[in-house]
Amino acid sequence: MGAWATRKSVLGCAMALWLVFTAVLCHAQVMPSTEGETLSGHRLVLAQAVRGHVSIVIASFSREAGNGAEQWSKAVRADPTLAPANVFVAAMLERAPSFIRGPIKSGLRKDVPVAAQDTFAILTQDDSLWRGYFGVTTDKDPYVVLIDVDGQIRWHGHGSAANLESLLKGALK
Repeated sequence: MGAWATRKSVLGCAMALWLVFTAVLCHAQVMPSTEGETLSGHRLVLAQAVRGHVSIVIASFSREAGNGAEQWSKAVRADPTLAPANVFVAAMLERAPSFIRGPIKSGLRKDVPVAAQDTFAILTQDDSLWRGYFGVTTDKDPYVVLIDVDGQIRWHGHGSAANLESLLKGALK
């Protein structure tokens, strides 16, 4: 293969990657309008709840990630630097069998403080849209986004609060 063919192949791959990257970014900026149910039993559409407010949304897509999301929620709510932001937690249960969703919700109600139950949403549909929004690469991690008043993502990450909270705080300033 000649140098020109190699260059053309590399440029073609680079262009394809750029198109995929920009498509993901464009899609990722639009929060799905899925209706969920809070742990207190109210209907909640996160896209509407965050509109016009600086917000932090913490999401989990598995039980393992749920433990990390709980740590994130505690850390964010306890940090006065992050107090200006509304905090929401979302547990995606679409992939959980329907017969196990009730016990999961019940367990969450017991674990989540009553004061935080109105901002904890259980989502049972649009799993693929939410995975795209958060850029999910592994179910094992909690995902976090910081959204500005215009609904734009200003920071996103996944993993433990202990490792990433300082980055979130830096993005809020």
